[in-house]
Order: sequence, then C-alpha cells, then structure tokens
Amino acid sequence: MDGMIFDNKKGIFRLAHCAKKEPMYFRILHDDASGETTYLLADLDAREAVLVDPRGRDLPVLSALLAERELRLRWVLRTHQHDEQMPQEVALLARLGAPLVQGQDGGPGTERVSEGEVRPFGHELIRVLATPGHTAGCLSFAWRDRLFCGGLLAVGGCPHQPWPSTPEAWWDSVRQRVFTLPDETLLFCAHGRRARSVSTVLEQRRWHPFFAALSRDEFLARMAMRPEVGAEAPGPAVF
Repeated sequence: MDGMIFDNKKGIFRLAHCAKKEPMYFRILHDDASGETTYLLADLDAREAVLVDPRGRDLPVLSALLAERELRLRWVLRTHQHDEQMPQEVALLARLGAPLVQGQDGGPGTERVSEGEVRPFGHELIRVLATPGHTAGCLSFAWRDRLFCGGLLAVGGCPHQPWPSTPEAWWDSVRQRVFTLPDETLLFCAHGRRARSVSTVLEQRRWHPFFAALSRDEFLARMAMRPEVGAEAPGPAVF
C-alpha cells in the first residue's frame, strides 16, 4: 500500500508520487450475447490480482489468464449477485481460491463488506462504495481513477433483473454517490451492450436518459409502471 494516498475531496485513492508507476495489467472480458462483463486487474510486480464480476461458467478462461502471468488471485469482487437464480454460482467461483467480496451474506467463502472498507492487492488499494438499488446489496469498487459500478447505470441491461429492487435507493446511489465524483472518473459497468463497457461521470451526468433527463419523481413514476408478472426492461439498455 506504499505510495497511495486517499484524496478526501475527490473521494478516490491516488498515487502519492507519479515518477514511476507500478506496472499494471488490465483485461476486459465481454460476452456479446448477454452483455455481461468481467474485469481483471493485476499488479505485475507483486503478481497479485483481483477479478470484478466474474462468472462461474468462465472458470477455464479466468484460470488460464491468471496462470499465464503467474498471478495470485487476492479477491473476487462482486458488485451484485443473482445467486437465487444461479444457485451453483458461489460454489463455482469458490474454485478460484480467493474470498468472494460482496454486499450481501452468501455463506462459506464469502465476505460481506460495507461502505468505506478497503481491499489491497499488491501495491494497490480498492475502496468499497455502498450503491444499493439494482439489488439491495449492490456495491461499487473504486480503483485509481476508475469506478466499477456493476448494473448501476445499465438500466434494463441486466439479463437476470432488468428492474431495480429499490428504485429510491437506486436514484440516490447514482445521483449522490456516483455523479458527485470527478468528471473524469471512468465508469466500468457489468452489463454493456454493443461491447461498450466504459463511460465517464461527466457523460453520464449530462446524458443518461434516466438519471440525467428525469427528475427524481419522474424516475420513480417510471419505475412504478413496471408490470407485476413477466416484467420487461424499463427501456433500452443504457450505458
């Protein structure tokens, strides 16, 4: 954790000095069919890595990526989960050999975390933000100038749950937690359409058709129109 400082004003971790940055490895794994996206971050000097939103069925690919560079997996970071629909998912991800960090209790092999907690890997730090809404226990993970925000901004993009569990909390998480970050903060989603997985706070704050274009009351009214059975997405997948 040497060389890292927390910028209280901007709410992110930064390098204390930039004369020589640690070499980092960053990979995006995108499923064209579902839009689901996984991220691999690694400190190559320390040979330590984290995975953000991996899927159990991708274990062979993920294991090969880690083995290719002789990386030790420190954490499996889950912005959200739908384990009730995929009951084998926790057991599959546990085979990666690292704790599953998430916002809800998940049984053996999982670690429930909350706002402000930090997880180190190598010489890097990842900070936990509580951003409920898409699901009650949704988290976002801040690393350097990036925020991995799961399904928070991808309205209608999640194939497992297109509608939010708590619309009020969803609005507050986006407007009060994400949109207050610096304009240049990079946002990485877990559900990207047309292979688009990254945006910026500035872009989403100005142009998001739900969280920028609607008032809070209009947003909640739109969410309240969802059908009780067979609910479809509230609009086109957005990010």
